Amino acid sequence: MKTLKFGVVAPVAAGVTADPRWMAAFARHLEECGFESIVVVEHTVLATRYDSVYPYDPSGRVELAADCPVPDPLDLLSFLAAHTDRLGLATGVLVLPNHHPVVLAKRAATVDALSNGRLRLCVGVGWLREEIEACGTVFESRGRRADEQLAVLRALWDVSTAGASHHGEFFHFDNAVCSPKPVAGKHLPVHIGGHSKAAARRAGRYGDGFQPLGVAGSQLEVLLTLMRDEAAAAGRDPSEIEVSLGHSVAKIDAERAQRLAAQGADRLVLAMPSITDLDQARDELSACAQRLRLVA
Repeated sequence: MKTLKFGVVAPVAAGVTADPRWMAAFARHLEECGFESIVVVEHTVLATRYDSVYPYDPSGRVELAADCPVPDPLDLLSFLAAHTDRLGLATGVLVLPNHHPVVLAKRAATVDALSNGRLRLCVGVGWLREEIEACGTVFESRGRRADEQLAVLRALWDVSTAGASHHGEFFHFDNAVCSPKPVAGKHLPVHIGGHSKAAARRAGRYGDGFQPLGVAGSQLEVLLTLMRDEAAAAGRDPSEIEVSLGHSVAKIDAERAQRLAAQGADRLVLAMPSITDLDQARDELSACAQRLRLVA
């Protein structure tokens, strides 16, 4: 039987993820309960008015108020690394078009080094045009840009070269050395988040994992098949690409988890209720860990 991993998304909509006491205690409790990782979201900016359609809710509107505190994910994970010992540290998702890949390679490898190899990046191309344009990227170019960004990250993390060079559509440099390197010795695990066919293809070509949250049934099977076919076409082993599916802390149990494992899940990324009371949040996590029979 497949051994599932369980990550938990920090409850950003509760407005607590910039509270250092709350988040340190939350992360420590996740570790004590035996969860594999904490997952933090990113929005560099939100907009008071926007025309973009949020793809994960039928309303097309994101649950976050424009003034909701959403800390920088890598800074937050660096802080949480200092308050935990073995808990995995993951983005879910980091909005790749908002970042210059040379700077991102340095920041991510630094967090990985300081946490002794606990960082996992899950990246996506973003849905909020207003945010991406505020960060200086042409919205329609974000897919091509993301593919090139992934190549740049891998080149700069590569320990086998004395200096990386890259000349693409968006980024150009020669003989660049970025250090520290990822602890694992090759590159950081980079998972591709998204519910689209483009995301599935990108995961197959470049990803160490695929995270199609909010997708189920026949639509999920189409995406997983596309991801695997794309990996095979690129000469990669599809079985080596981890699949992370979504569920809820409040509703998941061992039976539901095994059904998702049968659908291809290697990890479940569990959404927290929007709880502001820390004791209540810890009680929810403890109850979930007991249902899943986790052992710290």
